[in-house]
Amino acid sequence: MRTSNPVHRASAAPPVRTRRSVPGLVLACVAAAAVLTGCSMEDATCGGGEYPVLSVGETGSACVPNGEEPPEGYTRYPEGKVPEHVGDEWDTYWQTHTIDEHGKVVEVPEGG
Repeated sequence: MRTSNPVHRASAAPPVRTRRSVPGLVLACVAAAAVLTGCSMEDATCGGGEYPVLSVGETGSACVPNGEEPPEGYTRYPEGKVPEHVGDEWDTYWQTHTIDEHGKVVEVPEGG
């Protein structure tokens, strides 16, 4: 007579998946770290060790290393009106305003 060994019977349950998605896990950890540390995901106007300057009479801008003066044709933003992130309140404002050659804040003519 033939008997079956219960140890070698095929299981009716599907196999358990033990392998995890490494890229998904890394992404989840990065997102959690950003939330927990309060890091901003916004693009900074300038990199570390730099500050933004405005083109005189135009809407262009540049970044200058800390401790250096703005190059000719550029000036510092007025205190309290310095853009910090792309698309923030002051970045948007300076797309339609500039500082003239006398240091006065003026609206840029449409199309200019």
